[in-house]
Amino acid sequence: MSERSAELPEWPMPRSCPFSPPDQYAALRERPPVKVRIRGGEAWLVTRHDHARLVLNDPRFTADDQHPGFPVRVRLPPAPRMMSFNRMDDPDHERLRRMGTTEFTARRTRRLRPWVEEIVGRLLDELEKGPNPADLVTGFSLRLPSLVIGRLLGVAEGDEAVLARQTETVLSQEAEPERIQDAYLGMTQYLDRLATDRERSPRDDLVSRLATRYVATGELSHEDLVAMARMFLVAGHETTAHQITLSVLSLLRAPEQLAELRRDPGLYPAAVEELLRYWSIPQDNQARAAAVDVHLDGADIRKGDGVIVAIPGANHDESVFPGAANLDVRRDAHGHVAFGHGKHLCLGAPLARMELEIALRSLFSRFPALRLAVEPQRVAFRENSIVYGIKELPVAW
Repeated sequence: MSERSAELPEWPMPRSCPFSPPDQYAALRERPPVKVRIRGGEAWLVTRHDHARLVLNDPRFTADDQHPGFPVRVRLPPAPRMMSFNRMDDPDHERLRRMGTTEFTARRTRRLRPWVEEIVGRLLDELEKGPNPADLVTGFSLRLPSLVIGRLLGVAEGDEAVLARQTETVLSQEAEPERIQDAYLGMTQYLDRLATDRERSPRDDLVSRLATRYVATGELSHEDLVAMARMFLVAGHETTAHQITLSVLSLLRAPEQLAELRRDPGLYPAAVEELLRYWSIPQDNQARAAAVDVHLDGADIRKGDGVIVAIPGANHDESVFPGAANLDVRRDAHGHVAFGHGKHLCLGAPLARMELEIALRSLFSRFPALRLAVEPQRVAFRENSIVYGIKELPVAW
């Protein structure tokens, strides 16, 4: 490490309060982007809302994580790489994304609502019949999105639990490199077998439809189908699972706002947007590298420099969201960047929003006396991971 690098702030930055972004972000938003020290080098840190939107939607910044200088937090094995399209630039990104877009339109998502409600109801039945108090993380939050994305992809029920554990390991910042590689390879091999099976014998699931429409015509390679399925699996499980748990915790700590939702369930869609903004659980996993020299509001970012977009910093920008540190279920939070922004906006955002709304509405309706079974300060947060979350949330009713 050079003497100059040692003087830079270290990233990721710690939180002084588990309910707030790192304290440094507020001060950094008043300045041009700054360089920080990261594992393996340096990168620019973007904390303002307008800067975040610009970097995420400007072709001068590449999403290709193989580009020199790209900040990497998850070290994956070199083969089989099978790059996902969210780590590509146009025209390949646009071509592959278009194939997946039809599976996650608002119209198709609405058609999925009955069976998402059925899965939620089944999980709440099991929760009600089980021990009281219970851990909401293992009993509900982790299971719902893994069952939903598993069924959507065509994963056999029961296998989704293994894939969920592999996803958690891949995104961990604490697991040994060997465990991360084993989990990544295990997940990839499972989806490789699934894609091969669906190419031969299609069924009524997402992998089959992509295989029939695009692999069979030569527009999509088998490897790209596997990479696409893996991206949907990882993105469709871990983030939604922990957003559910954190949202429940927030509302239990804000009984007056929970009472508003119970009086007027029509507020749930707005509440979901606010909870997404408030928690910003992807933390800082939105990264880019400069493809050319860029001058950004006083910062001279050189070609090949890495750039990290601090999603919690952008979503707590007081110039856009006054009183950002406070949860307000009546806030218009639609400008948040929890799902990214621009061409790389998360494809599964409509599905995630629907899962969150159904999960919260159904949970608080079924258990009107739901409460924390431990003191709030004893809740253990999962900080050292790409996706922020809670390790365990004991609740009673």
